[in-house]
Amino acid sequence: MKRKRKMLVGGFAAVLVIVLAGILLLRHWPRGEAQIPFAAYGQSYSDKPDFGMVEYQFPLKRDDLMKLTPRDLEEFDQEQLDQLYARLTAGPIPDGAFDGNIIFAKGTGVKRVAEVLGGLKGLAVKFKARKLDIIGETLWKGKVFYRDQRVLRNRIEDLAILKPVIDGELSTIPKITVGGRDAWLLFPAKLYCGQSLLDGRRESIIIDYAFSDDIEGYREMPDFLAGRRGFKVRDEIRMIRPGLYLGRAYLDRFFALTFVLYSDDIAKRDGDAFMAGKLQEECWTGTQQLAARTS
Repeated sequence: MKRKRKMLVGGFAAVLVIVLAGILLLRHWPRGEAQIPFAAYGQSYSDKPDFGMVEYQFPLKRDDLMKLTPRDLEEFDQEQLDQLYARLTAGPIPDGAFDGNIIFAKGTGVKRVAEVLGGLKGLAVKFKARKLDIIGETLWKGKVFYRDQRVLRNRIEDLAILKPVIDGELSTIPKITVGGRDAWLLFPAKLYCGQSLLDGRRESIIIDYAFSDDIEGYREMPDFLAGRRGFKVRDEIRMIRPGLYLGRAYLDRFFALTFVLYSDDIAKRDGDAFMAGKLQEECWTGTQQLAARTS
């Protein structure tokens, strides 16, 4: 049994990362017209700017954040994504269904995930980038937040790839319908406000799979892969604008990749409140003046 589980962990390592962070091609999202400023930086760690100074010298404006789309983020390198993330606040803890995508910034993505998994478990990710795209398009369709319960679940439309590692009857897996399409709910996680592993000046919304076995509906296979006995997945997200969150995925506290979550319904509902500065913050916003509040 242990040997079988070890083989399954190795064989489905890449699929796991795709499921948890999500991958959705960005073709259907148009480019925006946001003007996001960035501080100068180099390749070495000593040439990276202090996040506090970035926020002081290059404040973000609400109207630019409102124009920013998931597709725009494709054009940013990892340092620019980090500088953007550091100037954001957590915003409201999401509620409901979200679509998502991984941002394959330079130095991250498939190669980075392969390095992290290889270093942690002695495993190698065997899938090529194109195969990961195919898996993502057919397997993962987003995340569902249950804010009142402080729980998240991943929605999956095609179980063909995961079927060999799922315990019990597939008919017993809870389902949800989003946009007229059914999806199964797997890989639960806990939601809470907590310190960012990138920027400790203010909190982020944490998506924590460490103790998912305490969550109702947990099934050992395949859910354990994300938990403390698996790859120790921990995500954190901050809000760019209503319905659009920028996230960072970690495996055993090693940074793996950046991802985006998006809900068009929430974007339409809360846009005016955001522009008016009336959107509720649920996590600690820190002591530095929040430049993102300027219009």
